[in-house]
Amino acid sequence: MARTIPEVAREAAERFGAAAAVVDGERVVSFADLWGLIQRAADAFVRLELRPGDRVGLWSPNRLEWIVACAGAQTAGGVVVPLNTRLKGSEAAFILNKARARFLVLTDPFLATDYRALLADQELPYLDHRIQFGREWDAFLAAEPLDDSSVAVTPDDPSDIMFTSGTTGEPKGVVATHDQTVRTFRAWVEKVGLREGDRYLVVNPFFHSFGYKAGWLACLLAGATAYPLATLDVAKLIALVSTHRITVLPGPPAIFQTLLATDLGGADLSSIRLSVTGAASIPPALIERMRKDLGIASVLTGYGLTESCGVVSMSSADDPPEIVARTCGRPIEGVDVRCVRSDGGEAPIGEDGEIIVRGFNVMRGYFEEPEATEAAIDAEGWLHTGDVGRFDESGRLMITDRLKDMYISGGFNCYPAEIEKVLQRHPEVALAAVIGVPDERLGEVGKAFVVPASGCAPASETLLAWARENMANYKAPRFLDVVPSLPMNAAGKVRKVDLK
Repeated sequence: MARTIPEVAREAAERFGAAAAVVDGERVVSFADLWGLIQRAADAFVRLELRPGDRVGLWSPNRLEWIVACAGAQTAGGVVVPLNTRLKGSEAAFILNKARARFLVLTDPFLATDYRALLADQELPYLDHRIQFGREWDAFLAAEPLDDSSVAVTPDDPSDIMFTSGTTGEPKGVVATHDQTVRTFRAWVEKVGLREGDRYLVVNPFFHSFGYKAGWLACLLAGATAYPLATLDVAKLIALVSTHRITVLPGPPAIFQTLLATDLGGADLSSIRLSVTGAASIPPALIERMRKDLGIASVLTGYGLTESCGVVSMSSADDPPEIVARTCGRPIEGVDVRCVRSDGGEAPIGEDGEIIVRGFNVMRGYFEEPEATEAAIDAEGWLHTGDVGRFDESGRLMITDRLKDMYISGGFNCYPAEIEKVLQRHPEVALAAVIGVPDERLGEVGKAFVVPASGCAPASETLLAWARENMANYKAPRFLDVVPSLPMNAAGKVRKVDLK
């Protein structure tokens, strides 16, 4: 049984052969042909002297080439560093430099954004090769294959480093291995019931575990066909579901709220049999309407974080709507979860405690940050998530709060410390504090409280516009109050409870 991502791709080629692995617009690629493309990409990386362990940045929306570049780099022994397509140049450069990436594979201009140009004025001392999709990528793959480019990729080798922001305001790289990634998502496939022949519309971005590991990788494991969607274009989504008889459509709640509020124009969405949602609080009425109005028989949810390979617990297909909405299901097999009080003791059933996790899915650590790793994973191997939750009588996990200030907007983690750091770069801002506030469509959005610099009187709308220009749009606050001061405690820390 495959224990590395290259082995998963090779086994899928052997098991499912001529069946469609990826349908990207007019392009249909079989499992066998996909493995061939991955091998060509691996050869091409080796020709450019990629060495085992080298980091390969990947900056692109969902498309066939993303899959080929990712698995190709991994087949050559590389470690993939996915980059959020909403990042600005300075944010992307920080991650590339932190990972010391030698390679960057990036999209051609997309939605009026030239990603190469975003990096034009950035210092990238470790980057040796930039390969852009289009002519450069085609030339990259066109080189003569090598007689032997085989690299002994082992299950314990790192497969990727996924950067997640921390409460310090600087992103940290979460290192995951091939084996734990494959094992986690084999369990996910079994839990959600993804099947051979399913047609899976991958709306979740590939730079996130939901689109990459629970997306196209899950399809390779199950023998399902992946339909990558580059942007959340509702009209295109409806057309794809209707035309291609999509059977699986996971995504954050906002997608389904939008679908339910959209005139479908007679489009038939009845082919969808399975959805996995989460990443925000879910009203029971939404689960009920997804089942009743959209006709989705199985609506599941779960809980996970980047540091746990994206999965800790999952609900079951036969759970009623109120259970799916209220809980995150039970821990996946082989993973231990506890809720502990501040004194380290076990929180009784029904009482809150910090969620801690131990098992094969826990990250190997933060990339080259031993102190941060030690702070997150204790001596007994328990990952301290910073989330607060409880178990109910049936053993299902419920998330009740966060120890950290993080909030989730449209499925994306937003870390106030990082956003505050950017806001405080504005010359008219002395101090900033950010909290998450409820939003019907996105779950939560950011609200900033800003103390102006001496002698300045910035307008809220001006600062909001500046924020949109200087950080990814999901991070940019939607509301902003200019205030004379912030509530502080005796240690000089902002009392965010007062702001809320």
